[in-house]
Amino acid sequence: MAENLLKNQRCLVIAPHPDDEAFGCSGTMARLKAEGSEVYVIAVSASDLKHYNVGEHSFVSGKTRNEEFEASMKVLGVDDYELIYNDPDIHLKLDMMPQKDLINLFESKCRLSIDQVKPTMIILPAISYNQDHEAVFRAGFTACRPSSPEVKPFQKIVLACEYPAISWSLQYERFHPHFYVDISGEYLKKKMQSLACYKSQMRTGVHHCSSENVEWLAKVRGREVSVDAAEAFMCHRFLV
Repeated sequence: MAENLLKNQRCLVIAPHPDDEAFGCSGTMARLKAEGSEVYVIAVSASDLKHYNVGEHSFVSGKTRNEEFEASMKVLGVDDYELIYNDPDIHLKLDMMPQKDLINLFESKCRLSIDQVKPTMIILPAISYNQDHEAVFRAGFTACRPSSPEVKPFQKIVLACEYPAISWSLQYERFHPHFYVDISGEYLKKKMQSLACYKSQMRTGVHHCSSENVEWLAKVRGREVSVDAAEAFMCHRFLV
């Protein structure tokens, strides 16, 4: 069964911001596409932003973020993608939105909503100290709640992907993966190519968002399950 799991899926990835999907599951997205599945990506917000404690790229415009997002999506060859908000009054303030508004957005109000895409697989951001990630996870998790089959007959697999920064977490919020996707070889290469599009977001050296760190993390996750490279997830639903 495992070898067929990534075939014939309709996967919806919900990312708080452009780049979160690339850090968390772009290798899996590349493999899904290679296996003949459909992949759709929602990035909730990006806008003009002055980064804290960063030298180069200390200011990044919303236009740049959108261009980087488009370039990364083209590298991965996804079926469609959407940036919902390009508004400085919303960016990095998703936790200030009523959760019901975010839930409605994911269920039916955005162009690539659950109602429109009818995904068989949904990938959310794992919960972390980041307020936007937590808001998107909780709203997305609620949008995936069980319902009557005629209302929500899809969403057989619900996963949460990691992000390098979540190593900084409270003990009870730690990321404990138990679902792995082998991204050895060409899929890891595609992941690194998709991340390279986010020049304004990548860092260097020992920073958790450096390309070296991302590749090492994939290698570590791979060694945990005896493959060369992997992406790790927490699985919240797996229906067969």
